Amino acid sequence: MPGMIDGHIHASQYAYVGTGSDLPLLDWLQEYTFPAEMKYEALTYATDYYTRVVRQTLKNGTTTAAYFATIHTDASLELCRIADSIGQRVFVGKVNMDTPLHETYKETTEESLQETKRFLKELESRKYQLVKPIITPRFALSTTRDLLKGLGDLAKRYDVAVQTHIQENHEEVRAVMQHFPEYETYTAIYDDNGLLTNQTFLAHGIYLSDDELEVVKKRGSSIIHCPNSNLSIFSGLLDVRNLLDKNVKVCLGTDVAGGYSVSILDAIRRALHVSNTLRISRGESYRVITYKDAFRLATLDGARALGLGDEIGNFEVGKSFDALIVDVGATGSHIQYDSETPTKELVEKFIFCGDDRNISSVYVNGRNLSEETLAK
Repeated sequence: MPGMIDGHIHASQYAYVGTGSDLPLLDWLQEYTFPAEMKYEALTYATDYYTRVVRQTLKNGTTTAAYFATIHTDASLELCRIADSIGQRVFVGKVNMDTPLHETYKETTEESLQETKRFLKELESRKYQLVKPIITPRFALSTTRDLLKGLGDLAKRYDVAVQTHIQENHEEVRAVMQHFPEYETYTAIYDDNGLLTNQTFLAHGIYLSDDELEVVKKRGSSIIHCPNSNLSIFSGLLDVRNLLDKNVKVCLGTDVAGGYSVSILDAIRRALHVSNTLRISRGESYRVITYKDAFRLATLDGARALGLGDEIGNFEVGKSFDALIVDVGATGSHIQYDSETPTKELVEKFIFCGDDRNISSVYVNGRNLSEETLAK
C-alpha cells in the first residue's frame, strides 16, 4: 500500500508524548511544550530524540512528514541530517517566535529572520534529495507583524512552503485577535503578510468561517486535520466533510505531542470518530467520512495537500515508490482473517486493527528501509 503522510508533527515534542493531556492549549504550551523544546539547544539531546522520532514514525508507516523543530537552527539542521541519513521524505521547519509568550524561549525579530535565512541557505547547500525546508511561524500569537512579514518575504524569495497553526482553540483565537486588533480574521493575518500560499499547511482550522475557508481555498492552502490532538487537549471537532465539500485540500496529522500517537493509522481512526460524533450531534442527515475517505487523506489527498501529488500518494507510473508492505498475519497481530477474506476487507481490517507489527517493510523513494536501519 502507499506510504502514509503526516502533515503536522512536532518532532521536538516526542520526548513527552503520552503525557500532558490535562490542560487546554495555551496552558499546555506553557506547562509542557516550551520547557521541553528549550532542551533542544543541546545538540546531543536533539540528535537522540530526533533520531527516535524519525525511526518510530517510519516504523509506523509514515514515509512523509512535515516536522516542526524548535527555534534552534543547528538542532533543526540536525533533524534534516537525520531524516536524510535514515531516508524519510520530510519538510523541516525552524520554529519562529519573537513575542514574550514565554520568558526565555523566544528570539528577537532580527535574530529569528537571520537564523531562518541561515537555515534555508545551509539546507540549500546540502542538497538533500528528500528534505525540504519550510517556513514555520509557530502561530500568530507567538509572532509580531514584522516577523510575519519578513517570513512571508523569505517564503517568496526562496520559493518554499509555509506551515503554522490556525483556529485551533477558542482561547487561542481570542488571544490572537487581541494581539492583532487591526485584522478582522485570523486568516487575514497570514494572508496580508504573504504566508497564505499554495504551499501553506495550516494545522487544525477547526473554527474557520465559511469566508475564511473560501480564502484558504482561493490561495490553494491546505488544512491539516489533527483529530487526536484536537480531542486530547480539548480543542474541538473539525468538520472534514465540510472542507471536502468546499474542495479545500486536507491532510491528516498526528500533532505529536498534543496527539499521543505517532501513527497515522491512529489519525485515520480518530478522524472517523470525530466525523461519527458530528453525525450524532447534528443528526442522520450529516454525511460522515468513510474509512476510504480517511485513507485517501493519509495518502493521495495528503500528498496533494502538501504539494507532492505528482510525486507520491499512489502507485501511478512515474511517481516515486513510497510504500508499505503489510503482513496481516504478523505475530501478535489483532487482525482476524482466513483464506476467504477479500482483499478489500483485509485493507479495512488493517486500517482499524493494524499497527507497526503489521508493517514488515517500508520503502521511501524506492529504497527499502530495512528493520536493521530503523532499529539502530
